[in-house]
Amino acid sequence: MQLLGQHSPSPWSTLDKVRRALWILVSQTVWRWSPVSWNAWRNAWLRLFGATINDRPDARACVWPDVDIYHPWKLTLGAASIVGTGSRLYNLAPITLEDGANLSRFVHACTGSHDLARWDMPLTTAPIVIKRNAWIGTDTYLAPGVTIGEECIVGARSVVTKDQPASMCCWGHPCKPVKPRPALQ
Repeated sequence: MQLLGQHSPSPWSTLDKVRRALWILVSQTVWRWSPVSWNAWRNAWLRLFGATINDRPDARACVWPDVDIYHPWKLTLGAASIVGTGSRLYNLAPITLEDGANLSRFVHACTGSHDLARWDMPLTTAPIVIKRNAWIGTDTYLAPGVTIGEECIVGARSVVTKDQPASMCCWGHPCKPVKPRPALQ
């Protein structure tokens, strides 16, 4: 008798498993216990674990201390990008936030799934890209492989399973473009 998920090998190397264990140790202690204002401290830890952070002193990337990041070495943050409190970056594939991109509270960005056509259900992954000055509303789910266009706004509690266009307000389950974003002044 066949059972789903049976005999599925791990996609992770021993090095990945060791790095992940060390990251869990750091992220659950010195990272999590750091004051909210210590962005430079958390960014230094992210860089140490391989994240690419393109911030500047006047436009520092901001990641809250209670954010869960699965693989920091698969994370790219632009200047003034924000990952809000309680968010989860399940980055089995790369996640990129360009300059000014903003993930509000409790956003779940998930880059992994499974091949449902196979009994062993092997892992499948696809990157997520949040373009410049896009804003993802509270409690939104971002599915593997989505790109959010520049200056796009995704409304709270949306489920994003497809790319969303630039300069639009998008929301819903599933998320879809609803109206143009108001002009920025």
